Amino acid sequence: MDEEKISILISNFNKEKYLNECIQSCLNQKYKNLEIIIIDNNSTDNSLNIIQSYFNKITYKQKKRVSSYSPANQIDILIEAYKISTGTIICLLDSDDFFFPNKVQNIKFYFDENKSLEILFDLPYIKIKNEIYPINLKKKINKYIWPTIIPTSGISFKRPFFENCLNLNLFDSYEMLEIDFRINFFAQKISKKYKICNDKLTFYRDVKDGIMSNINKFSFLWWKKRHQAHLYSENIFKLKNLKYKKGIDFFLTKLIINFFNKFNTNK
Repeated sequence: MDEEKISILISNFNKEKYLNECIQSCLNQKYKNLEIIIIDNNSTDNSLNIIQSYFNKITYKQKKRVSSYSPANQIDILIEAYKISTGTIICLLDSDDFFFPNKVQNIKFYFDENKSLEILFDLPYIKIKNEIYPINLKKKINKYIWPTIIPTSGISFKRPFFENCLNLNLFDSYEMLEIDFRINFFAQKISKKYKICNDKLTFYRDVKDGIMSNINKFSFLWWKKRHQAHLYSENIFKLKNLKYKKGIDFFLTKLIINFFNKFNTNK
């Protein structure tokens, strides 16, 4: 058996349609010393019955929702899964996505190859018009703006990295910001001990009932989330005693949020 234990943490809420494929993709990994942990956020569909059918192969737990915001709930249950886990390397996985069979094996190889590496991002593949392509990284000129966000299922890290995130309270406040945004920003802009690989390791589904899919572009909630992203980014820089340069986007977003708030107050 492979010596080092690796944990896969799966967050689930009402994803019965994809759960079997998600769990099976973990069980079918070439790397065998795995710990598969699923935390279900009190699903109202058939998720729990599906999860329980794997009772002798995985660890699972149900946890009540703590917020009306999906990102806050996802963070809460992934932290719970992390506390249960014992692996030295952690792979995150949304229950509507799945891993290719060589995922964990390749992740382990990259961490073994570079001992200073703290976090690994693999570009998930997505189906577009019956063709499968990797998610594209956009080039960002402004180093203070957030990078292209690689989805949760494409994130793997060493245990101390996540401990550091918890100690810095990186998952507190800003209820609209997903865990992938927080980790991407911190890893790529602050800690910088990361690698992005192009291997075909993860399949990502852009589903209609995704974590923030109900937010329309340029709506109040869209601007509110963007404002929180700016505030979070500024806060992370301050935590590390780094100067955060506020660009045009920061002030435009703040102006629009103030307008929305004033308009709603005057109604």
